Amino acid sequence: MTAQLIDGNALARRTRDEVAGQVRTLLARGTIPGLAVLLVGDDPASQVYVRHKVADCESVGMRSMLARLPATLGEAELLARIRALNDDSTVHGILVQLPLPRHLDAQRVIETIDPAKDVDGFHVANAGALMVGRAGFRPCTPWGCMRMLEAIGCDPRGKHAVVVGRSNIVGKPMAMLLLQAHATVTVCHSATPDLGAFTRQADIVVAAVGRRGLIAADMVKPGAVVIDVGMNRDDAGKLCGDVDFAGVREALGPDGWITPVPGGVGPMTRAMLLVNTVQAAQAAAAVA
Repeated sequence: MTAQLIDGNALARRTRDEVAGQVRTLLARGTIPGLAVLLVGDDPASQVYVRHKVADCESVGMRSMLARLPATLGEAELLARIRALNDDSTVHGILVQLPLPRHLDAQRVIETIDPAKDVDGFHVANAGALMVGRAGFRPCTPWGCMRMLEAIGCDPRGKHAVVVGRSNIVGKPMAMLLLQAHATVTVCHSATPDLGAFTRQADIVVAAVGRRGLIAADMVKPGAVVIDVGMNRDDAGKLCGDVDFAGVREALGPDGWITPVPGGVGPMTRAMLLVNTVQAAQAAAAVA
């Protein structure tokens, strides 16, 4: 018997239905939640992600404003556009699609976004709020992972969670969210010797490195929950994660859980962007 699948598509649909209900309430009060998306350059993956995000907005009744900007755009002009969106009361969320062209300072761009409209949860003000346990926008991918754990009835309290990856976008905030949920958290990364010695102890493994097949079948214990955040391509060009899916699913056994790639974390990342945006609109409406 193999591990059970955590169906990110199904959970994302339920999340979008919840958001759609909140949007209808806001519309009845005269507020149209609005998400502004800035896409700089022509990175193929980014174009796909943005297209999905715009479609998600439309599916729940939100207004999306997509600006496609040339890769040669100067930083001053990009920052000016962001400041204008900060001042636009019809815009509740601002998303600058990453990665940016190399001549643009991504951190400076992110810091220019009003923290109250930072629906990606990347601004230092929101990162700091997460660190100290205050209210703020949570990065969409780790927050989506937490929703997935909740959906399968996995309470992190008292469990050992191993996060593989230390990025500001996934690894670090993932560790913070698990700590807040009272897990004992180990953070591993590229300089960690004998990674399997840590992951074999884990009740929850979150793999977020971007290295195909990093987590092998002999690196997990039966009954664990494995969340694969990785997005890679195999030799045939098909999407795959950081986890050897078939081998690990077998090793986890019937009491274990695993996310597929695709159809796991990705849909939930997009769904949590909608959650953040509707919350931003609710907050703006409350003070209007």
